[in-house]
Amino acid sequence: MKKILTLLLVFSPILTFAQDKGLDQKIDEWFGNATGWFVNLIFYQISFTEDVKVYWVLFPLILGALFFTIYFKFINIRGFGTSIKIVAGKYDKIEGIKNHKIEVSEKSVFTDDGDIPDTIRVEGHEGEVSHFQALTAALSATVGLGNIAGVAIAVSIGGAGATFWMIVAGLLGMASKFVECTLGVKYRDIEDDGTVYGGPMYYLRKGLKAKGLEGLGKILAVIFAVFVIGGSFGGGNMFQANQAFTIVENITGGEQSILHGKGWLFGLIMAILVGIVIIGGIKKIAKVTDKIVPFMVVIYVAASLFVIFVNYNQIGAAFGQIIDGAFTATGIAGGAIGVLVQGFKRAAFSNEAGIGSASIAHSAVKTKYAASEGMVALLEPFIDTVVVCTMTALVLIITGNVNPENAGLDDAGAILLTSSAFESAISWFPWVLTVAVVLFAFSTMISWSYYGYQGWAYLFGRTKKTEYTYKIVFLFFVIIGSAASLGSVIGFSDAMIFAMMIPNMIGLVLLAPVVKSELKKYMNKIKELKKTNG
Repeated sequence: MKKILTLLLVFSPILTFAQDKGLDQKIDEWFGNATGWFVNLIFYQISFTEDVKVYWVLFPLILGALFFTIYFKFINIRGFGTSIKIVAGKYDKIEGIKNHKIEVSEKSVFTDDGDIPDTIRVEGHEGEVSHFQALTAALSATVGLGNIAGVAIAVSIGGAGATFWMIVAGLLGMASKFVECTLGVKYRDIEDDGTVYGGPMYYLRKGLKAKGLEGLGKILAVIFAVFVIGGSFGGGNMFQANQAFTIVENITGGEQSILHGKGWLFGLIMAILVGIVIIGGIKKIAKVTDKIVPFMVVIYVAASLFVIFVNYNQIGAAFGQIIDGAFTATGIAGGAIGVLVQGFKRAAFSNEAGIGSASIAHSAVKTKYAASEGMVALLEPFIDTVVVCTMTALVLIITGNVNPENAGLDDAGAILLTSSAFESAISWFPWVLTVAVVLFAFSTMISWSYYGYQGWAYLFGRTKKTEYTYKIVFLFFVIIGSAASLGSVIGFSDAMIFAMMIPNMIGLVLLAPVVKSELKKYMNKIKELKKTNG
């Protein structure tokens, strides 16, 4: 830890110099010219009308979610109650869990390349985190700035009706999360010391190998690993640090703030705090997220409900705007289709269902049955999009902050718009929202550091040297994100996050029958338990 702190302190003056000399802008311009083709490819827009343009990446995400919803007979709806019971520990007896430990009788058997042939039974291991901790670790990577800033942008462009389609997309995304997180547990690796390595890299390689597609699986796994590393440095790190500093600087006086021009200092503090957590691995990360995430979600939703009920006489009109705007909107972002696009886009950007990232966190769970964690994971888009995003949208609608003039806001400006909406009912809430933004950014960074490291370990090995190399680089980017204006770098990393969808979605569709088999196995165990208990 001392070595990391020393390196951060050495780098901080360099970043201050870069910030003063505008070096970051020059780097950003050069980087944008070099990578613009990739960003344009991933975020290529298909034009339907002059006003309606859709990112092509939304099609496989939404169509895939619709396919999984139908293929698994609306598991996102009929499995909701079961998911709650799993998180609450109602079915722990199925796992053989006593005192949060899985009892096993067989010793693990490893193949020559270090893989466990049947990791579902967690042979000789306990896993690393509980169902609840796995859920909060994954949620911490998605619940955050997108739920606050992104929703404000969506309803500004698409009107209140975008909220309806955002909810629909969130419900469909629950099925995608179920599939990818079931596979994450099914094909994970567990080391001799119990450390878990999982995610799309493993189910793409091992799952497709079992289907006779070994070459394709290896290629897709490597591609995904590269993308998740890039995404962890940008969207999961620099962007979070940058927006957190912006809101803190604003609430403390803007250009008159004591922090003005000292982004590197804020970044250094954040890097130290992040470093303290991520050095401990997924167990330490989960111990932090299982406290931060529920606390902040409850505070945010409670504040939203307060604003809504203070303006209770406008609740009916707000829902009327949402329903009417979803189907009959004209002149807003190209009419009803444009509203639909905005809702689906925001949901996809917020909950990342189908991207594959969440399966990395969920794969570390203590379980014998892969589908059990898939069921838990489907709660994630519901909490992230259906609950938190909808609360933000309702606050903005009820307080009269849905205005096409705000459509051009950036994320920082959108956060301030949301802040002013809350302030209209709770004068001191901007301070609470600032704390929420910082904590959401912090929790997102620590979870994405785990995602990125898993991709790094897959490519470069599982040694302590490679682990600390990645983590030091990650912490360095926390400072860069706070100090510099690297728009092109962050745009590139966002493109990498959505590029993760390409190899992941191919694997999800091909391996869907495996997930169906795992679901049947687990549901039969639940039926047996119910019969035993009478």
